[in-house]
Amino acid sequence: MWVLVFFDLPTETKAQRKIYTEFRKGLQKDGFTMFQFSIYLRHCPTKENANVHISRVKKLLPKLGHIGILCITDKQFGNMEIYFGKQLSPAPDIGQQLEMF
Repeated sequence: MWVLVFFDLPTETKAQRKIYTEFRKGLQKDGFTMFQFSIYLRHCPTKENANVHISRVKKLLPKLGHIGILCITDKQFGNMEIYFGKQLSPAPDIGQQLEMF
């Protein structure tokens, strides 16, 4: 599973920029990495683990702004085409999945 967090937070005042920074640092502290400026993602081995991280993101939500949270499978993520300009780029590596028998 991949958890993606999309956000658009106000940054007009110093206080708003501080809230934006705290939210972004909270995502990074929980293991999310920046995919684009306002899109962060994290690989989770199971849906249950993804739900844990989603609940942590919900605790970070600021009063203002727009935040979206999306879960997709490894296969869906692998089907994404990523471009830098017109050049096709390989998708980021998927974290190692461990199986218990």
